[in-house]
Amino acid sequence: MDARAKINLTLEVFDERADGFHDLRSIVMPVSFADEIAFRPSASGGISLKIEPVDGCDVSSIGSLDENLALRAARLLKRETGFQGGVDIVLTKRIPLGGGLGGGSADAAAVLNGLDSFLKLGVGREGLVRMGAELGSDVPALVHGGVVLMEGRGEFVSAEPPGPVVHLVLVFPGVFTSTAKVYSRCVPQLTTGGGIVDNMRRALSSGDASAVAAALQNGLAAAAESLHPEIAQARAALVEAGALGASMSGSGSCVFGIARDAAHAGELAERLAGLGLDARPVHTCPVM
Repeated sequence: MDARAKINLTLEVFDERADGFHDLRSIVMPVSFADEIAFRPSASGGISLKIEPVDGCDVSSIGSLDENLALRAARLLKRETGFQGGVDIVLTKRIPLGGGLGGGSADAAAVLNGLDSFLKLGVGREGLVRMGAELGSDVPALVHGGVVLMEGRGEFVSAEPPGPVVHLVLVFPGVFTSTAKVYSRCVPQLTTGGGIVDNMRRALSSGDASAVAAALQNGLAAAAESLHPEIAQARAALVEAGALGASMSGSGSCVFGIARDAAHAGELAERLAGLGLDARPVHTCPVM
């Protein structure tokens, strides 16, 4: 099954909480760029994970398999439900690490959803979202699927109207961001009014790609770009190539540019690839 990456169409960062996290508010949408998860019954009775990188994905910094979110998700589900038997998980990895696309979270979400279906556990979306909150900030949104409003540190998600498919170009600028360092440089937003979210809601409901581009917002972009000028350069390259607007996803480093349609996204990606940038046309997946 697909483990879809995500983009943050809006991302607001508020004051730090007592637990050390910041309160967030973000409209999150999965995209067609994805890892793949496969499950195989195992006679061993345990849970194993194998990672197979493709398309040049660098997994050298992925760390211990034992701490991988996909494996942790499977173990959490087993602990919560008590399911018997073993499962071998094969993860085909495409989403770059440290790119702000939620690759590890996407893998964990796909494992929770996939095993619930594969093993006929019947946990359901609400229970899986709750489990996802124990694993990471982006996991609940990706477990839920479709367009969501993410709040708190990510544990609260609510469905948004599906809206149109938005065509865009993802650009990986070749640097990796440290989420902790980006947050340490971020200046939290002082007001908590819902104007930014409302603007994006109106843009999505209009179906106008130009309106979506104009409503993009990421409160972590300035901090990430101060650490890695390559992010700002990639964002500028998208606009110069003809994107309707561009923003960063999550805490970076990937940026994305809004296109008029699929053909325009393909043209933009080809133009940027000609400049030596790692660019690919994708589209949003607004339906759960």
